[in-house]
Amino acid sequence: MTGRGKVLLCGAVCGVAAMASAATAQVARFERFRYDGKAQERESVTSGDYRNPILSGYYPDPSVTRVGDDFYLVNSSFAHFPGLPVFRSKDLVNWVQIGNAIDRPEQLDFTGRRVSQAVFAPDISFHDGTFYIANTCVECGGNFVITARNPAGPWSQPIWLPFEGIDPSIYWEGDRAYIVNNRAPAEPPRYDGHRAIWVQEYDWRVGKMVGESTQLINGGVDLSKKPVWIEGPHLLRKQGWYYLTAAEGGTSDNHSQVVFRSRNLRGPFTPYAGNPILTQRDLPPNRAHPVTSAGHAELVQTQNGDWWATFLATRPYADGLYNIGRETFLLPVTWRDGWPHILERGVPIPFTAPRPRLPGGPTPTLPTSGDFGYSDDFGGNRLAMQWIGIRTPRQPFYRVANGALELQPGARFGDLTGVPSFVGRRQQHHVATVSVTMRYQPGKDGARAGLAAVQNDRSLLLFGVTRVQGKPMIALWTRAGADADTLVASAPVDAGKPLTLTMHADGGAMRFDYAVGGQRRTLRDGVDVRFLSTAQATGFVGTVIGPFDEP
Repeated sequence: MTGRGKVLLCGAVCGVAAMASAATAQVARFERFRYDGKAQERESVTSGDYRNPILSGYYPDPSVTRVGDDFYLVNSSFAHFPGLPVFRSKDLVNWVQIGNAIDRPEQLDFTGRRVSQAVFAPDISFHDGTFYIANTCVECGGNFVITARNPAGPWSQPIWLPFEGIDPSIYWEGDRAYIVNNRAPAEPPRYDGHRAIWVQEYDWRVGKMVGESTQLINGGVDLSKKPVWIEGPHLLRKQGWYYLTAAEGGTSDNHSQVVFRSRNLRGPFTPYAGNPILTQRDLPPNRAHPVTSAGHAELVQTQNGDWWATFLATRPYADGLYNIGRETFLLPVTWRDGWPHILERGVPIPFTAPRPRLPGGPTPTLPTSGDFGYSDDFGGNRLAMQWIGIRTPRQPFYRVANGALELQPGARFGDLTGVPSFVGRRQQHHVATVSVTMRYQPGKDGARAGLAAVQNDRSLLLFGVTRVQGKPMIALWTRAGADADTLVASAPVDAGKPLTLTMHADGGAMRFDYAVGGQRRTLRDGVDVRFLSTAQATGFVGTVIGPFDEP
């Protein structure tokens, strides 16, 4: 990728003067990263249809807005850096990433944060020539707003907000702004997961909250039934009614989207008798190719008056297990009797559906949906914006030069005070092949470099070259919800030649191949990698695969 398709992982990381003084034997050199993925479900798409999900893989908590004939979308990214990927589309179907809203170390500091902490559900909006993202940095500052004149960036430093909770979003009414978000209820919590939705005016000219804060929703649709985790709220106004939509039930199988309305901005809000307006929790768990955990939706109106919703859902490969994270889906919204409807209860989310009545957008160079593949030959001097690492880098650990990505050893995985020398791409399909060609000679016993597949610091696998008693070896380690690695397999290898590493994923199993001097071998087949699923690893992210270098 070239031009606007490439950005710095961070300003300090890519200007790598320190790399020149690093010991040559410790620098791992990677060439030609290749990804090929296929969906498990085999759905054909006609010319008038689109395919769900519209963003495959780890792209959760989608927030969408329209500005003229363009749509913009942003996703959660937690402690990955750069963070908050920003997309643009003409037709709600074909999306192109145009930037990362968090792309400078001075914006947010993720030091000490676990992978599923840091930046949660963002909200994107537009007013008076400026784009706004409201967000939360969990355990690293709280709620904030960032702004940009160009959604591709650069985005501003955070404007910190003085209230607790998560998931703030901005509702614009004329020249006034209001922030709604998840906070503690105005009473002692009655049960675990008892939360509330509040609103307060935001003076966008000076970046401060003003006036009183009002509780709009206590607990959820029916407090007597102990609804949990009311969150991800969005306000909109239509035909004299204020509509508040929110997720309810937690982000697992009981996830849902609910709606309330009121004649007044500050309520009282009445829940819709037909809630939830989106869920998959009522469907048989043993159905073929299930889509689960649907919710966290946002509604958007097109320029021709139609309504659509983006939302998150998951595609388990078996028994509620998915390694690729929560994904972005799209469905039309219909209004009946003054209420929005996304999907009837008991109806499965379709993998294909009629396209929006919008001019067709250009087919993106890098697809985000369906079966696709791509390669990165590391041309130029910057990484493509789709590459992400773990936590905010404070020291340079890589450079892109002469057709290669060079990594200098960084912190070990699991050291929350440091940044591993690791950059990766999202695994976007359960059936995927990922490979890279590398050159690396470990300078000491225990040093290692290669390909890592990472859910978090305690659930990952490492496949690469190491040194044991002075001899180079190809090896595979797993870390399944633990603080230490388990050696799965190893074999002698000639570290003086280019080495190609290949991971073959098929649901909860992987095969690990390597090739040296034109000869391909399998190190281990049928490796159980269900520990890379969200259900076993816990948290909110998906697997990220890419090069690493550990001392």
